[in-house]
Amino acid sequence: MLRTVAAFDRIGEENAFAVLARANALIAQGRDVINLGIGQPDFRTPDFIVEAAIKALRDGHHGYTPATGIPALREAVAADLHKRFAVDVSPDDVMIMPGGKPTMFMAIMMFGEPGVDILYPDPGFPIYRSMIEFTGANPVPVPIREENGFAFSAEETLALMTPKTRLLIVNSPANPTGGVTPKSEIDKLVAGIDRFPDVAIMSDEIYDHMVYDGETHVCLLSYPSIRDRLILLNGWSKTYAMTGWRLGYAVWPGKLYDYARKLAVNLHSCVNASAQYAGLAALTGPQDEVTEMVAAFDRRRKVVVEGLNKLPGISCAIPKGAFYAFPNIKRTGWQAKPLASALLEDAGVAIIGGPDFGVLGEGYVRLSYANSTENILRALGRMGDFLTTRKVA
Repeated sequence: MLRTVAAFDRIGEENAFAVLARANALIAQGRDVINLGIGQPDFRTPDFIVEAAIKALRDGHHGYTPATGIPALREAVAADLHKRFAVDVSPDDVMIMPGGKPTMFMAIMMFGEPGVDILYPDPGFPIYRSMIEFTGANPVPVPIREENGFAFSAEETLALMTPKTRLLIVNSPANPTGGVTPKSEIDKLVAGIDRFPDVAIMSDEIYDHMVYDGETHVCLLSYPSIRDRLILLNGWSKTYAMTGWRLGYAVWPGKLYDYARKLAVNLHSCVNASAQYAGLAALTGPQDEVTEMVAAFDRRRKVVVEGLNKLPGISCAIPKGAFYAFPNIKRTGWQAKPLASALLEDAGVAIIGGPDFGVLGEGYVRLSYANSTENILRALGRMGDFLTTRKVA
């Protein structure tokens, strides 16, 4: 009998990939499935970015790169952050990562161990809690409430912090809710966290380009008082439709940078060379297609919210960021995961049940509007027919 360490019995997963696999299996059987489950832009990576990767390969960039990323790309990340948020970041603090999840993995591994608390948003990205439980730390959910516009409450967050708190994870714009936390609330959080000088913060800002209705993204690098304990997570996947390229970055403070570098050396050696040159082109090239994608998401956001609010038993707050809607389904009488499963199997619409994003996700489902308006309207029609004709399971 093989005996693995107990931590692997605690590790979770991201159910969006399981839903994607099931949707693809149904499609392979000849079923027509509209996928509003996976958080993946339906746009192509812009051609000039693809060409930059091809050129890098043709120019002979086939070998290892520094574990922290090629210098030109780290410099471009620092320049981009300065341009967009007027913050000074040294390229020596930037690390290029194979996507966003490795930063979550590394940060939680650095601070998680039995006997400590790690705070994370709930509903939130499922990998946060999965990795916290893997380390043996105590996962402490920070409630993300519909009545707050799915922004986190600084007061509620600070009230959950104790001398056992080691790491706080924040995410805005947020997955799965589309919530954007306003600057006034972030100001309160940063002021209050002064009382907890030994707590690190990981800010997941992967959707920072995707804000609507006049909202402005607040980058936590803008707060000098927490820079020495702030880990910033960001990347190219969502902004540039580069999910399959596996390219992200992190800004690490102080000695955490070298810890992360050592983890990279032990884990993945370095990020794919040609992908890094693609990322360089993305940051330094024209941003027109990014603007067009965000505008398309904005139009679809309005379509999906209007349509959801017409469905029986469903209400949907207007998401201010990302490309997700998180409608309230409580009045339908359905539990979230059975509804999501039935919609996929019986109506050919793939969505994600709220509990896949945390214990506070019951009563909600997540729809990604990173799909065409035509498909969104077809999906809404199928959902309406289903809710009108199917009895609650």
